Amino acid sequence: MPQSLSAATDLDLISYLKAIPDARMRRGVRIPAWYLLLVAVLGILSKCESLRDLDRFARRHHAVLTESLGIELKRPPSDSAFRYFFLQVDVVAVCAAIRDWTIAQIPGGADGLDQLVCDGKTLRGSIVATSGGVQLSSLR
Repeated sequence: MPQSLSAATDLDLISYLKAIPDARMRRGVRIPAWYLLLVAVLGILSKCESLRDLDRFARRHHAVLTESLGIELKRPPSDSAFRYFFLQVDVVAVCAAIRDWTIAQIPGGADGLDQLVCDGKTLRGSIVATSGGVQLSSLR
């Protein structure tokens, strides 16, 4: 199992995203890195496929997200905010944080596991076990 790069210890994804170092220069930063990553994760899970999709997703859910998270942002991140952020983000740290968060969700941790595989059916919960141990999709 690879070494953990994340400093987070809580089970919530935001704690793991906050542990990722922000590579941007402090000057002009209006939106926290963890918030951009959270919106990107939520957008991708909601089938956003482009920066413009993320822009629309961020605008559509801005009020609810900021209220739920207890933060004040004058406006949502734009597609260019995502673009510039993604050019500077430490991809290895993001992957490590998401991996560590995923492993933290497993009761007992990842002891004894050498790999973790998640597919769409597993994430949607649309699989059923058969008597032979094979799992078939219950949805078409």
